[in-house]
Amino acid sequence: MDLRDFVKKCEEEGELKRIKAEVDWELEISHIAKLVEEKSGPALLFENVKGYKSPVLTGAFGTTKRLAIILGKSPGLSMVQLTKEWVNVAVKEVIRAKEQKDGPIFENILDEDKVDTFAFPSPKFYELDGGRYFGTAVFMVLQDPETGDINLGTYRMGILDEKTVGVQILKGKKGDRIMKKYGKAGKKMPACAIIGGDPLHVLAGAATTVKAKSGYDVVSSLRGEPVEIVKGQLSGLPIPAAAEIVLEGEIDPQHLRNEGPFGEYTGYYTEELIKPIPKPALDVKRIYYRNNPILWETSVGRPVGDQHILYAFTRNASLWTDLVKMEIPGIKSVYTLPEASGRFIVVVSVEQMYPGHADQVGAAVIASNTGTYGIKAVILVDHDIDADDLPRVWWALGTRYNPARGTQIIHRGRSTPLDPSLGPDDNKFITSRIILDATIPFEWKVKPTEIKLSENVLAKVKSRWKEYGFEE
Repeated sequence: MDLRDFVKKCEEEGELKRIKAEVDWELEISHIAKLVEEKSGPALLFENVKGYKSPVLTGAFGTTKRLAIILGKSPGLSMVQLTKEWVNVAVKEVIRAKEQKDGPIFENILDEDKVDTFAFPSPKFYELDGGRYFGTAVFMVLQDPETGDINLGTYRMGILDEKTVGVQILKGKKGDRIMKKYGKAGKKMPACAIIGGDPLHVLAGAATTVKAKSGYDVVSSLRGEPVEIVKGQLSGLPIPAAAEIVLEGEIDPQHLRNEGPFGEYTGYYTEELIKPIPKPALDVKRIYYRNNPILWETSVGRPVGDQHILYAFTRNASLWTDLVKMEIPGIKSVYTLPEASGRFIVVVSVEQMYPGHADQVGAAVIASNTGTYGIKAVILVDHDIDADDLPRVWWALGTRYNPARGTQIIHRGRSTPLDPSLGPDDNKFITSRIILDATIPFEWKVKPTEIKLSENVLAKVKSRWKEYGFEE
């Protein structure tokens, strides 16, 4: 699958709307997309952007049905069910990507003086934003100079000028660690910013497939067939043969450029005083693009939008996989709330097998590679409640959670500096966490007796449902 296959499939499933009226890249596209997303509407393909001939796609991850289409799964599956499908594949053996000599991405090339980052209809999203953003549904390809491993990471990319885009590489992330290696060696870091190809590429960093040397191997393993890649003509970095747009260039670790501000996925601006701050920048040397390239964007802003569905799913997949690899028993389901920006609150359903089991799960979530970054609240429920059944989760918090017994406060943990709850005097990389144990203690000899429907009568009622005059 590439992005065009996804658009076609969405249209077949009634999950895409083509906007043929002329729209402005300045604020109008983002505002239309946000209003549609907040009503769980279709993905949008803007075909008539003022001043441009190529289209813009928004809302790709806006519903679990479209997420299922991207994953190649049944559209009726819930996010927890889709995550389970992912985890089942992510822990299996790897399928390697396949290198090709040529691909559609080389249909058009802008080189040297012809390089123009404004060649595509990059939107300006919100009034206080620092400019137009080429990259909100973009991933960047880097190569570790020591191990040779290929890293695919998602970073926002604001246009700074005709030949430069900013790259928000946060401290401590894999891209930052790789960049520091180049900086220590006194070298510039080759990089390719990519839009399009298989939509799974923007999820690739969430899976930890055994022996995968790159995110391309991860996508290949999840698809069950090799991803076709080609080499960038300047850097030699692998890029999808069927990508839509690629910016190829290099990042000087020693030369930062003012970038931002930008309305983040938290629903807030996080730059102090809403002003630009120094960030790494990609000096674009060459641009590749397909004929009539699709510029894929997400609308960001307050939850719930397509970016929050994306974040929630990737963190579900990553956290659940972590727990499987840690051999924590009894995990029934994991759910990161899109309503909490797809990052900060997670619910875990566990089938308890021994005293202290729920405590172990809570500690494991916090200690995992995924949970250690940004999660502020872990809610634990018993196995009779699915982690994404939020009305039942609230029921458990109301009836099984005892604050004195079930609350743990962890005072220091790694945070994302994008968290707006951290004040101006706080360390932006440290947060506190809470574990809320809403399970019935395993060791209780007498446990609350739950009211349950009679299975026999329930079956009878269901068999006569239409006879009562109800619809299906």
